[in-house]
Amino acid sequence: MNIAKRTDYALRALFTLVEASEKGPLSIRELARRNDAPKRFLEHIMLDLKSKGWVASLPGRHGGYYLGKPASQITMGEVVRYFNGTLAPIECVSVSAYKKCSQEAICRFRRVFLEARNHVTQVMDNATLAEVAKGPPVATSEVFSAQFIDGGGI
Repeated sequence: MNIAKRTDYALRALFTLVEASEKGPLSIRELARRNDAPKRFLEHIMLDLKSKGWVASLPGRHGGYYLGKPASQITMGEVVRYFNGTLAPIECVSVSAYKKCSQEAICRFRRVFLEARNHVTQVMDNATLAEVAKGPPVATSEVFSAQFIDGGGI
């Protein structure tokens, strides 16, 4: 599964707001700087996040963006679905973006993609911003773990 840049920047901004929740609102300029995101692009993303109620804003010199609801009530699954459209790796196992395939009745590998969809969905829907923010960043050694080295294209 690949996520779009919009999804990536939305998640970055949300986690930055989780971290800053005790300090007050953050300006769009500060959000863009902290997340290495183009300010104008991030402005549009923040409006989308605001329309979903995930963030809110205060106008003025000391205003900016802050979480619109508790981090424990926002899951990565709902954010990714909103910006990416689907969590399914292929259309024939998607609920929201389903497209019939001529090979469905005989396809053997579709089951693996269905299981992958189900696993990813469960993980993402149980990953609240609050819980994920408590965890440590991923170390490079974890990405290049020896048990996955033979899985080229991971």
